Amino acid sequence: MAKSKIVIYHNTMCSKSRCALDWLKEKGYETEVRQYLKEIPTKKELKELLARLDMKPFDIVRQNEELFIKKFKGKKFTDAEWLQILIEHPILIQRPIVVDGYKAIIARPEDVLEDFLARKKK
Repeated sequence: MAKSKIVIYHNTMCSKSRCALDWLKEKGYETEVRQYLKEIPTKKELKELLARLDMKPFDIVRQNEELFIKKFKGKKFTDAEWLQILIEHPILIQRPIVVDGYKAIIARPEDVLEDFLARKKK
């Protein structure tokens, strides 16, 4: 069975993201790397990604990130406002996010990624 192209929203400075990318390459998946800190997703792309994740914008916010703690912790924002915050501060986006067709996951820990990609074989 041919493996479809996998998109990974990747941060080269993140060890979990590097591990996921290495795992994908090791397993032979054709991978499109999206360095989302350099190629910031548009609002439309982020909405599509959230739909594939089946999550709301706040669900993908890195709440341990220093920027979140200093600037956003304890404050209430609408989904639309969180979308804009994530576009303006992509460092707050959880990583790595792996997209396979119409589904996506936050690929941590690594076994979540393996289970996600194995679902097509069942």
